[in-house]
Amino acid sequence: MEQDRRFMALALDLARSAQGQTSPNPLVGAVLVNNGTVVGMGAHLRAGEPHAEVHALRMAGEKAAGATLYVTLEPCSHYGKTPPCADAVVAAGVRRAVIATLDPNPLVAGKGVEKLRAAGVEVVVGVGESEAQRLNEVFFHYITTKRPFVTVKTASTLDGKIASVTGHSRWITGERARAEVHELRRQHDAILVGVGTVLADDPLLTARQGEQLYGRQPVRIILDSQLRTPLTARVIANTDAPTWIFTTEAAPAEKRAAMAAKGVRLFVASGQITVEYVLDTLGEQGITSLLVEGGQAVNGAFLQARAIQKMISYVSLKLIGGNSAPTPIGGQGFATMDQAVRLENTSVELLDESDVCISGYPLWEK
Repeated sequence: MEQDRRFMALALDLARSAQGQTSPNPLVGAVLVNNGTVVGMGAHLRAGEPHAEVHALRMAGEKAAGATLYVTLEPCSHYGKTPPCADAVVAAGVRRAVIATLDPNPLVAGKGVEKLRAAGVEVVVGVGESEAQRLNEVFFHYITTKRPFVTVKTASTLDGKIASVTGHSRWITGERARAEVHELRRQHDAILVGVGTVLADDPLLTARQGEQLYGRQPVRIILDSQLRTPLTARVIANTDAPTWIFTTEAAPAEKRAAMAAKGVRLFVASGQITVEYVLDTLGEQGITSLLVEGGQAVNGAFLQARAIQKMISYVSLKLIGGNSAPTPIGGQGFATMDQAVRLENTSVELLDESDVCISGYPLWEK
């Protein structure tokens, strides 16, 4: 059992190495071991390309016969953009398969395990299960709800302000925290802000290292019911990433046409823009993960809709004060402390002795 955990840890590391590259597919790592020696390993690197098991089998060659396969997610059993991995594992003569977790995709969902066992492969499920499920929290959420996994990211001072009373906010946090945010952007399919953030900060909303673009660029999403986003805004003028705007029929037709001419994709709601409408629409468009970097109104709307799967809060060890200075989450709020949403599986990290990163998962009552 100790050996199984050790090789599964390696498979999980391999899967983790492709974070931000595989959407809409899951992160998967695979390791082949024969007589205690690693003979093959691989990770799924990009949608449409070979799966982790195939990379490992190709590396192992004839040494796959009689080997044990360690894989972080149940091998697929259906034809998609690539053939079934379960068939390849059986054909290679793998003797034993240790699988961290089953695949919730209805096209798989236990069928891969059934196919392996029917072919005489010994199958063990559950080694490293919790780690594997956390690693693929985005995929698991999207495949079961058809909505993107929502992470709300905030940055505030120690006294809970996201800007001064004059609206000044650059920079609340230090360089390391800002670098981490760009890594978060790279890992997500899309970033969402409200028009207020666009008007106040004129952000690019791209993933960058310094001044250079960094990896796969997320779709930039703006909630703008009146279409007040200027045509000169950087999210419009800059073409390094696509920009989508959610607006309403109340927005001027001329402005809508001008935005479309700039290459902006518009989603026009017949009434009020709701969080539910946005998430359903994004899910239909194949957006599996959404990083919300909004102001207090947008963040408050996601809280009120109980539509937050993960919170990441960067807290700067600064005090700025101000009765009218904005806070990270506004909106209607909850009336009493017993209604407050608690976080579970939390972590706290000190960054550069100037910022603290607190993350966790809202525990929504059923």
